[in-house]
Amino acid sequence: MLELYQPISLTKDFPEYNLKKGDIAMLIDTAIHPEGGENGYVLEVFNAVGESINVIIVPMSAVEPLKQDKILSVRSLVEII
Repeated sequence: MLELYQPISLTKDFPEYNLKKGDIAMLIDTAIHPEGGENGYVLEVFNAVGESINVIIVPMSAVEPLKQDKILSVRSLVEII
């Protein structure tokens, strides 16, 4: 289990939240699955200047801690068609 209030990286896309694998969020709580499925993490998502833009719940298997061999990047929240 990860520690609260640590930045994490998503390990899969969440198109319903406009989030992609590799996006970074802050782990702020845990969530017990109400029907016995996989428990989750409550994440707060910020934009590039540190403004909170969403709070979501994802399965625990969909996050990983940040690693030294990774580099941060920036992408647009608006999809270009």
